[in-house]
Amino acid sequence: MKLTDHVVRSFRVAKVFRENTDKINCMNFSANGETLISSSDDDSIVIYDCQNGTPKRTLNSKKYGVDLIQYTHATNAAIHSSTKVDDTIRYLSLHDNKYIRYFPGHTKKVVTLCMSPVDDTFLSGSLDRTIRLWDLRSHNCQGLMHLTGRPVAAFDPEGLIFAAGINSEHVKLYDLRSFDKGPFATFKLTQDRECDWTGLKFSPDGKMILISTNGQAVHLIDAFQGASLQTFMGITNNKGLAMEASFSPDSQFVFSGSTDGRVYCWNTETGARVAILNAEHGGAVQCVQFNPKYMMLASACSNMAFWLPQLDE
Repeated sequence: MKLTDHVVRSFRVAKVFRENTDKINCMNFSANGETLISSSDDDSIVIYDCQNGTPKRTLNSKKYGVDLIQYTHATNAAIHSSTKVDDTIRYLSLHDNKYIRYFPGHTKKVVTLCMSPVDDTFLSGSLDRTIRLWDLRSHNCQGLMHLTGRPVAAFDPEGLIFAAGINSEHVKLYDLRSFDKGPFATFKLTQDRECDWTGLKFSPDGKMILISTNGQAVHLIDAFQGASLQTFMGITNNKGLAMEASFSPDSQFVFSGSTDGRVYCWNTETGARVAILNAEHGGAVQCVQFNPKYMMLASACSNMAFWLPQLDE
C-alpha cells in the first residue's frame, strides 16, 4: 500500500495502551519496525510489539529517571538521558535491565540524543550549550563542541553528516570525519520570536530537514541549500510545549502532535494540511512517529495510541 492523502485521512486509532501514569516523553521504533520503545516521566520504559499490538515488557528506572530513549543497533539495548541524580547518558541492556556503560560529561539537562543510523556513534546535546559525540564502546567523549545556545541535533540518513540547530536561528552542517574543523555549511533562518526550536530531523530521503518548536509552527528546509520549503502552521500549542514532528518513511508527509490531543498531517511538497486526526488523547500529544517499515503511526500523551488505515470506510 502506498501512502497517499486519502490513505492518511483514513487513519484511525486501532489500539490505546494505558501502561503509564505520567506523560510519555520519548519514543523510538526499532529499525525493522517490529517494536517500539518509550520512556515516560513516571520513570518507566515500555516496549511494545508492533505486529501484535501488545505491550511486551516494562522496565523501571526509578533511580535515574528516563528521557530521550533511543534504540541502539541491537534491539536488546538502548541509550537514554537521565532526569535524576545527574545528567549522565546511560546505555541499558533491555534483555536483563542492567546498565552496560555510563557516558558522563554534560552538566545540565540533555535535550537531544540521537543514534547514528550506520554505526555505534551517537550525539547528545545539552542545556550546558555543548554537543558531544560518543561511541557506545567507550565512556570517553569522542568529540566536543561548544555552542552559543540551546542545541538540537540529528544525523543524516547515511550517518555521514550531522546537523546542529543553534539558538533557534542557525542550522550548521558538520562532516562527521572532520567536525572539529567547524561546519561546512551554515544556514540562517528567520528567528522565531515566539518560540524555540525543540527538535530537528532529516527526511528519510536526506533532502529535507524538519524543525519542530514549542510554538505553533513546524519548519521544513532544504537540507542542501537551507532554503525554507514550508512552514506548517495551525497546530494548537497554547502551553509552550515541545511538540514532536516526524516524517512518513517516504518523506511525503509530516505528522505533528498538538496540545488539543489531535495529530496534524501535512504534505511536504504542497505544504497543504492533509488531515487532523482525532485521537482519544486526554492530554497533549508530544510524541508522534511513523513506523519505518509498517503502515502504522504511533502517538502518545500519557497513553500510547497505535493508528492504522481504515480504507473500507
